[in-house]
Amino acid sequence: MRRISILLLSTLLLPPAAQAQALDYQFFKSRVQPVFLEKRPGHTRCVVCHERGNNAFRLEKLAPGAKVWDEGQSRKNFEMASRLVVPGDPQAGLLLTHPLAPEAGGSAYHSGGRQFASRNDPRWQTLSRWAQGQTR
Repeated sequence: MRRISILLLSTLLLPPAAQAQALDYQFFKSRVQPVFLEKRPGHTRCVVCHERGNNAFRLEKLAPGAKVWDEGQSRKNFEMASRLVVPGDPQAGLLLTHPLAPEAGGSAYHSGGRQFASRNDPRWQTLSRWAQGQTR
């Protein structure tokens, strides 16, 4: 819990522009955002809980009938997600640790359940690659 608090504090102290600058927007838009929209058996889509409520991670609300976010919404989602990773550290930040199972090194608390059972989950690896600055 202390590590999570320190990571959250460190990410909040960096200006959003500095954090986002180290991360690739196009990779986020084309590869990371779809993870938040994907429906997987036994899991609620991330967007269901994170477009409402008072979460540290808040996604833009999809327009009625929309299946993806528009450009402006994607930019806002990028800025929000950028605050929750530690650029260059593919295993740190709330975006990577909070939905990851505790036995895999994740947070003990995530009301949305264990979205990622291990760091081998392809979706978790996509988030990790983005945080690391990879673009493929």
